[in-house]
Amino acid sequence: MIQPLARFAFLLLAVPPLLASLPANAKERGLDARDLNALDRVGAPTLSPDGRLLAYTLREADLEANRAVTGVFLRGLEDGAEPRRVNTEGKSGNSPSFSPDGRTLYYLSAESGSMQLWAAPVRGGRARQVSDYPLDVGTYRISPDGRRVALSFRVHPDCADLACSKQRNEAKASAKTTGQSYDQLFVRHWDSWNDGQRNQLFVAELKDGQARGEPVRVSRGIDGDVPSMPFGGADDYTWAPDSQSLVFSVRVAGRIEPISTNFDLFHAEVTGDAAPRNLTPDNPAWDANPLFADDGKTLYYTAMKRPGFEADRMAVMALDIESGARREIAPEWDFSAGALSLHQGELYTTTNRLGEHPLFALKPDSGEARIVVGGGNVTGFALHGDTLVFQRDSLTQPAQLFVSTPKGGVERALTDFNRERLAGIGMGAFEQFSFEGHGGATVYGYVVKPVGYEAGQKYPVAFIIHGGPQGSMGNSFHYRWNPQTYAARGYGVVFIDFHGSTGYGQAFTDSISQDWGGKPLEDLQKGWAAALSRYEFLDGERACALGASYGGYMVNWIAGQWGEAWDCLVSHAGVFDTRMMGYSTEELWFTEWENGGTVYENPKAYEQFNPLLHVDKWNTPMLVIHGQLDYRIPVEQGIAAFTALQRRGVPSQFLYFPDENHWILKPANSVQWHDAVLDWLDRWTKE
Repeated sequence: MIQPLARFAFLLLAVPPLLASLPANAKERGLDARDLNALDRVGAPTLSPDGRLLAYTLREADLEANRAVTGVFLRGLEDGAEPRRVNTEGKSGNSPSFSPDGRTLYYLSAESGSMQLWAAPVRGGRARQVSDYPLDVGTYRISPDGRRVALSFRVHPDCADLACSKQRNEAKASAKTTGQSYDQLFVRHWDSWNDGQRNQLFVAELKDGQARGEPVRVSRGIDGDVPSMPFGGADDYTWAPDSQSLVFSVRVAGRIEPISTNFDLFHAEVTGDAAPRNLTPDNPAWDANPLFADDGKTLYYTAMKRPGFEADRMAVMALDIESGARREIAPEWDFSAGALSLHQGELYTTTNRLGEHPLFALKPDSGEARIVVGGGNVTGFALHGDTLVFQRDSLTQPAQLFVSTPKGGVERALTDFNRERLAGIGMGAFEQFSFEGHGGATVYGYVVKPVGYEAGQKYPVAFIIHGGPQGSMGNSFHYRWNPQTYAARGYGVVFIDFHGSTGYGQAFTDSISQDWGGKPLEDLQKGWAAALSRYEFLDGERACALGASYGGYMVNWIAGQWGEAWDCLVSHAGVFDTRMMGYSTEELWFTEWENGGTVYENPKAYEQFNPLLHVDKWNTPMLVIHGQLDYRIPVEQGIAAFTALQRRGVPSQFLYFPDENHWILKPANSVQWHDAVLDWLDRWTKE
């Protein structure tokens, strides 16, 4: 039985000037799902070698066509600089990067019919196609001397060249038989079935502006994906400063792939003559994000320590290439590092911290850490000389590009995308608060006021539970779970970073494992009580709880443990039966770590917090949502939850997407999703 909250403390954040200037009146219109999906989305910045030019991508949505087009742009850093689109209007490009001499901007585009490398002269002129391979280029990196390019392709590992993989794919597509036989896992991963291919890393010569000859496979003999599947990218590998070798991160697969988080760093020569050398064989956990020091003698990277635990702390490491000696940088810095950048003797990285995602700088020698940029969610950055360009969003602002210095300080906005689209649209004001959670620990959350808020009025509440579970929901602008879409409909919004969330120290993150329905539920209950006590405009008698993935699991768990507190529930891609989850999900290391073993080894752990076992107490109306292509939490989990609700006679709906995975990504489907969720909330809190 959860005891009433005896005492709690609140941390209130100052409202940003932009937010404070917004009028608060009942006629104000908020951000709805159509607005959200129509917004232009800027990508991470890239600076030219002389630091004078900026390259970035801009995704522009076409709701009528149910698609988006991404442009590649160049501009100066001065105020009022006009951006120039370098790829063809109406065609998409991605991953811009400058040549070492700064004269050329490379990018990827499928303008020719397949994804290939393109190049545009920086000073103006028509872009040209650099590569013409029989397969799509997945990722690329130009060598420091500009004479080579590293490329990733999805290939059949036993094929001697790229043409072989294409021919095999074409033969399979035209075959009359469709059966696929497997003798090991993965059978499927994220949203795709295993077709026997691997991402592999190649190197090609660049001559006269063209990628020449058959590329050399430098990851030959490695049974794994470079970049990793499903979310790896060019940060998975790096060039040595002399352009003669590369280092890449890869999990050697085989039969252990679904239960292993053991990614190692391999050193490969550009010739491909020698087998890649494992630089981190003694670490059975995750090694990632390789980055050479300028002299090539030291390799910086990030590493976990515990095998099988995907949410372990990513420490920053330094490896002496010649001796093999390694050391941890900033061991007292209790956060998990992302991709690294080296500038003027400091390592830059972003991480979750107390409900935000700031940019940090770390000194490799002393381990001293400092925040360079905070105030929201920093997701991309580039450095040159005294210039720092970064990408940041917040609860009230979609991502923009800003310029500052590597030391931090004064910031200047470079972009103001969506100004016209957002004109006349109000955003709900937000505050961060804290309270005493499980064991007296300080737990943080956010509250967002409804758009058009009027003092003295009571408003229904959307209580959002984040996924992960080792994640965070905070001061960021999200395109799937955006609190402003609820605030626009007249809801107050509350969300809590319960025990298990990231950004509060590794012990806090660790605490959820084997306790999915324990400490987190207690934090949610105490956080809800704290929010109701502090914010009188929240109407606790008209409230719905909703979440996705782990958040969907928690909604299913709440239905049998705390259902009486809510007028309705929404479970998106939620776990209904933890036992079957242990057999049907693809990344088995996750469920086995979170439950202390397999289902057959530790069945009691799976049963302890299993929503299925408490269906007899399900009485709260629930909307269940699932995508057919969700192989992380398969669709049968959602169907089973809906079946349980229907058999018990509980008011319920099932929203099914045959063409979506764990996330609802297509613009029209996103609008449908938001309409269904908000209509469900309205039905039970306003009618």
